Amino acid sequence: MKRSEMDSTVGGVDWTSDDSSAPDLSRSDRAREFYEESIYKPAVVAWSDTRTRIGLLLMSVYVLMAAVAVAGLWRTPKSSQAPERYMQPFQNWAYPLGSTNSGVDILALIIHSTDEMLLMILAGGVWATGLAVVVGTLAGYKGGTIDRVLMSFSDLVMAIPGLPLVIILAFTFNPRNPIFVGIIININYWAGLGRSLRSQVLTIREESYVEASRTMGVSTPRILRKDVIPNLMPYITVNFVFAARYVVFASVGLFFLGVLPYTDSNWGVTLASAYRGGALFAPEAAHWLIAPMLAIGLLSLALILLGQGLDRVFNPRVRTRLAGESESTAAEEDEDTFGGKVM
Repeated sequence: MKRSEMDSTVGGVDWTSDDSSAPDLSRSDRAREFYEESIYKPAVVAWSDTRTRIGLLLMSVYVLMAAVAVAGLWRTPKSSQAPERYMQPFQNWAYPLGSTNSGVDILALIIHSTDEMLLMILAGGVWATGLAVVVGTLAGYKGGTIDRVLMSFSDLVMAIPGLPLVIILAFTFNPRNPIFVGIIININYWAGLGRSLRSQVLTIREESYVEASRTMGVSTPRILRKDVIPNLMPYITVNFVFAARYVVFASVGLFFLGVLPYTDSNWGVTLASAYRGGALFAPEAAHWLIAPMLAIGLLSLALILLGQGLDRVFNPRVRTRLAGESESTAAEEDEDTFGGKVM
C-alpha cells in the first residue's frame, strides 16, 4: 500500500471516500443517496412513532389555522358580529366556539392569533438554540482564549434575571413584530444551553473519529458540521422544544399582563378580556376562557410530542434499524409479487 493510501485510511475507515467517490457518482445517484439518508430514513423513523404522528396532526391544525388567517378565509374578530352575546359553543355552527360578551366570534380570535404565535415560537426557538449551538460548539472545541471569552460572556448573560430583562426591553422597544417579540422573550435563554452544549463537546472532541479528522487536516467547520453537531442533535431538538414552549407561555403571560403592546392577535389578550368580562365566575362565559386555554395547551402538547419523536430521528442506530426493516419488508413484498415466495 502506498504512503498516501495508508494516510487516507485510519482505523479501517477510508476518510477520503466522500471526496474521492463523489466524481464517480452520477447526479441521479447523489440525489437518490441524499433522498434516502436525509428524507426517507428520517421519515420512516418519525412515522413509526405514535407520538410523532399525533404531534404532526396537532401541529398541522395550527399551521392550517395560520394559513386560513393569512389568506383571510375566516372573518376577522370584531364586536357585534355574532347574532347574540355569550353564544354557547356549537349552538350556531357559523360560530362553533361561541361568542364573547360583545358578540365577537371566539374562533376568529383563536385563528387570527395563530400565525403570529407560530412566528414567535419559531423565532424564539431558532434564536435560543442557534446561538447556543454556535457558542457551545466553538467554546468546547476550540478551547483556550475563545472558550474563556465565550463562557465569561455566557456567565454574564446568565447572571441577568430573565423576566425583568424582558420587561425592560418590552417597555423600551414596544415590539409589535412577532419575530422581534420571540427574540426578546428568549433574549438570554441561550446562555445556559450554550454552557451545557460546551460540556458535551468537550467529551466528543476526544473521540477517535474526531481525532482522526483533525489528523487528516479536515477543517474545523467541517468537523463541527459532520462529526460534532450530529451527535448533539437529540439534545438540541429537546431544548428547541423547551425554548419554543417557553415563548408560548411567556408571551401569553406578558400580553395578559399588558407588558407587551396590545393586539387582538394573541391568546393572552383574549384571556385578559375574558377575565375582565367575568368569565372566571360566570358559567355562561366559561367557554370564552376555556377556548384560548385549550389552544395554548394543545400547542404545547404538539411541541412536546414532536420533540420526543424527533429525538429518535437523530439516533443513527434507531434510524438504520427501522429503515432496514422497512426495506426488508418491501423486498419480501416484491418477492411475493413475482411469485418467488418460498413455501
